[in-house]
Amino acid sequence: MNRYLIERDMPGVAGMSDAEFCQAARKSNEVLAEMAARAQWVNSFVTDDCIVCVYLAEDEEAVREHARLSGFPADRVMPVRRMIDPTTANI
Repeated sequence: MNRYLIERDMPGVAGMSDAEFCQAARKSNEVLAEMAARAQWVNSFVTDDCIVCVYLAEDEEAVREHARLSGFPADRVMPVRRMIDPTTANI
């Protein structure tokens, strides 16, 4: 599985209610369950006007298929080439 970052432009998204986020997460999970493990949602970060999601997926098409089936935008899909963190300075 490859790791992807997905930018979802959604003006005003930070103003959604807990119930709306719950409903969106349920829809995402339902679609993922139907995709036969081709994609996995890791987590998401909500900003004022965008959600940035981390996914594991077979390929970019699996990420885009999830977006189409769930009704969420996938304005930018970026494959993660490498992860670094503060411990990288110790190499």
